[in-house]
Amino acid sequence: MENLESLKAELLTQVNTANNVKELEDIRVAILGKKGRITELMKTLGTLSQEEKIALGKGLNILKSEVEKALSDQKSTLETKELEAKLAAEKIDVTLPIRPENQGRLHPISQIYEEVVAIFGQMGFSVAEGPDIEDQFHNFNALNMPANHPARQMQDTFYIPNPDSDDFDDSFVVRTHTSPVQIRTMEKKELPIRIVAPGRTYRSDYDATHTPMFHQIEGLVIDKNITMAHLKGCLYDFIKAFFELDEIPVRYRPSFFPFTEPSAEMDIGCLKTKTELKIGAGTDWLEILGCGMVHPNVLRAGGINPDEYQGFAFGLGLDRLAMLKYGIPDLRTFFESDVRWLKHYGFLPLDMASMTGGLSNNGGAAR
Repeated sequence: MENLESLKAELLTQVNTANNVKELEDIRVAILGKKGRITELMKTLGTLSQEEKIALGKGLNILKSEVEKALSDQKSTLETKELEAKLAAEKIDVTLPIRPENQGRLHPISQIYEEVVAIFGQMGFSVAEGPDIEDQFHNFNALNMPANHPARQMQDTFYIPNPDSDDFDDSFVVRTHTSPVQIRTMEKKELPIRIVAPGRTYRSDYDATHTPMFHQIEGLVIDKNITMAHLKGCLYDFIKAFFELDEIPVRYRPSFFPFTEPSAEMDIGCLKTKTELKIGAGTDWLEILGCGMVHPNVLRAGGINPDEYQGFAFGLGLDRLAMLKYGIPDLRTFFESDVRWLKHYGFLPLDMASMTGGLSNNGGAAR
């Protein structure tokens, strides 16, 4: 019969000197397997006297427990070392220059966002943001849209039940425009106001020119003595800068929006053929955005006195701007995550738009 203390020292040495998990598993089988050394000793207990059986059995159980604990501890140590070695071997130096053949691309919406913000930033506008999930007051009521307004119908709007109320009027909406940001900005009472509000908006619609989620940017200017002339001058300067043209024909058609009065739609000159749309020249017209003077009811809803202040607002779709500027025919392709499409229409990572570095001409899309 082996001396258990010397056997213990031998077995623990084998366990603690294992170099990897596979070697450790082989040692475990050699010690505790069906033909392992401790297992074989257990089989001899039947040949011993009662007193010897009790003494040896107790010692073997203690030895087995100590070996199992050593195996578990060593396995954890070896697995940690192997993981660290694997991570060290697979690490990537993010400071290294990218490989040209694997270079990523900026999505056209990201590029258009930067272009538009750069232009309005140069004009003195700041960027304002708001929540995508809105209450009906900020999304509709404060914007002079009564309960029976067509835009509030469920076929156009995604409604979210209010868990604290069974009243439909208390339900939330996934914002249908970024105009609620204008109301939230007015509520802060930090006059004068000159902001643009870019962001995602949501409506129940889906075809080549409409998607359930799309991108808008709206502008708001509120001050004393603001006129329609300020609005027209601001938009004209924006359109010229955005399309990078020295001159561009524009016209304003009377329209209706519940949150502006008077309201207008802005058209830009273009040339339309079966195969081409050229901005800035020709005898055709293309609608580009909606605008108008802020309705007095909207000013009151935002806590501003319309007898003292007035302003203008405008809104346009970033997705539509991208389609016009970069010749993208179908709006749905913006959201299909096709890397081939992105490689064709996308922008190089360092081609971010700025008024000093240029808009789309500092590298541009691969068109």
